[in-house]
Amino acid sequence: MLIRIAGIENDSIVDGPGFRLAVFTQGCPHACPGCHNPETHPFDGGKIADTAAIIREMEDNPLLDGVTLTGGDPFCQSEASAEIAKAAKALHLNVWAYSGWTFEELIKKSQTDPHVLDFLSHTDVLVDGPFILEKRTLELRFRGSKNQRLINVPESLKQNQAIEVIE
Repeated sequence: MLIRIAGIENDSIVDGPGFRLAVFTQGCPHACPGCHNPETHPFDGGKIADTAAIIREMEDNPLLDGVTLTGGDPFCQSEASAEIAKAAKALHLNVWAYSGWTFEELIKKSQTDPHVLDFLSHTDVLVDGPFILEKRTLELRFRGSKNQRLINVPESLKQNQAIEVIE
């Protein structure tokens, strides 16, 4: 399956805990002012990659603790993102995803795009919500602004409501 990406960081330590393969998807409808990755916004930017090649990168790196799908917004390419997340889980890696949509908005979005729920069901932690420049902070781990939450996705799906990760 093909996915449009801005790039891949093979040993990220800032996109979740431990050593991570960070996949920066291309395309984001949120266009948050002050975004850290504005080059990922255009849907026709970046390059086309094969998810099988990305999965091979995961398999070939024995140091990985997890995979992070970020962007852009990986939920704009939910089917390909779900495929990568499933493969990561099969390799016993934890999966994080970043989205400008909230957990609640993604659940609503899943009613018209079933791949969103498939992607969520293979995600451990969702960093949700848009980056808001006025709420920017360097004090919170793995988030850029105070409105963003770290969501425990498996527990949230079970309880049908957003459950935040306790730090």
